[in-house]
Amino acid sequence: QTLWTQQRSDGPPVFTLRKVTEDLIRRRAEHNECEIFSLEEVSLHQQDIERIEHLDRWCKELRILYLQNNLIPRIENVGRLKKLEYLNLALNNIEVIENLEGCESLQKLDLTVNFVGRLSSVESLRHNIHLRELFLVGNPCTQFEGYRQFVVAALPQLKSLDGTEISRSERIRASQGLEEARRCVAEQEQEYLRRRAEEKEEARRKEAGVEEEKKERKPGFDGRWYTDINNTAPESEKNKENQELNENPKNPEEDEEQREHEFWHTPCSFTPESRLEAHRHLEEKRRAKEKLDFCLTEDEENNTIILDLEVYRHMDTSLIDVDVQPSYARVSVKGKIFQVVLPAEVKPDSSTAQRSQTTGHLLLTMPRAEGEIKVTKTVPRPPRVRQNRRSGGLSEDDQRKNNVPERLEVDPSKRTAVDLANIVPRQIAKEGPMETSRPDPPAAEDHFSEGFVDDPDVPPLI
Repeated sequence: QTLWTQQRSDGPPVFTLRKVTEDLIRRRAEHNECEIFSLEEVSLHQQDIERIEHLDRWCKELRILYLQNNLIPRIENVGRLKKLEYLNLALNNIEVIENLEGCESLQKLDLTVNFVGRLSSVESLRHNIHLRELFLVGNPCTQFEGYRQFVVAALPQLKSLDGTEISRSERIRASQGLEEARRCVAEQEQEYLRRRAEEKEEARRKEAGVEEEKKERKPGFDGRWYTDINNTAPESEKNKENQELNENPKNPEEDEEQREHEFWHTPCSFTPESRLEAHRHLEEKRRAKEKLDFCLTEDEENNTIILDLEVYRHMDTSLIDVDVQPSYARVSVKGKIFQVVLPAEVKPDSSTAQRSQTTGHLLLTMPRAEGEIKVTKTVPRPPRVRQNRRSGGLSEDDQRKNNVPERLEVDPSKRTAVDLANIVPRQIAKEGPMETSRPDPPAAEDHFSEGFVDDPDVPPLI
């Protein structure tokens, strides 16, 4: 079941009703081992469904279909259910009987407490030759003069109408006065349709007025609601109103109770629009109760972070699951997740969870983690400017004391390493033809000069 909720920026929340999904049908088909293609019976009552869809394609073997107590406005998408024998659409918003010709095996149709006003649409059931029981109790058409006579004459295959068996003599009398009953029903039907159009217009104006009123109500500084923030009344009247408000301040809870009492005790017509309005009101109240208030505080004295979650008072603690992580806390309440990001890193192993026996609130106490490393934004260091001590500036020694990072610079002229690039001296280009010159060999040190005689007949050593 999926409840789609949309929040409009210029008005109250709009609730989109549940739809028929495959997951919903499978969960309702537990008796059939969750198989839907061979499903013969399914109950989809009280699911706030607003449209019949997918069943004629997914469940072609259906014989019994329960759709009572939903918000369905039309009979549709059931024509392919050739084996359908019983269709229950009681307590819905249906106004016309239609689109049932394809249900060849239909034997029982229940439309109790709907809004069928076009009684002539009953004649569309003539093609359902196996139809034996029909229920129209609680529909506007039952108030028409000649209602039963017309239905009995229009559907000769019926055996029972509204739980009352149709006798042979009643059928004969109804057939004899069919034309007169049809004319009388047509006149009443036109009058009903005229009133129905007025009801739709009135509902549209009422809905527009309610939305406009909610737009105009703005929260004041004292927590109350005001309908006019640009009041142009005289100053004396404003002071008088403010004095009355100060003397008799309104309690928001009492104000809400008064609006609730007015909503349920104000007379209104029983129409599809009023039924939808009541459903939206109940849905909004239910969702308001589901919201859990919380309070996240930091205890500087004990170096802890405290989360106070207002859990329902009478709910069993076994339905609550708590998960504390260093950067966030997650609480599961009846399968619904509440998660909050923590302002600082905490110790999950040292955290505690307590439940109040009086209020039911859940209290999470989470100690902060020590030695937390905080990431700071790196700011580029401005260029160093040398200033004179006399001018009040900082010297290089003072900057070193302030932990200003500096780089060590080496004088290139003081290098002691061998410069490999200058091992071989470069030749200077001269004009003219290239000449190869060999450097003179270095003079060898004469160690044997003493007592040495040069013999000219001995060739020199190379």
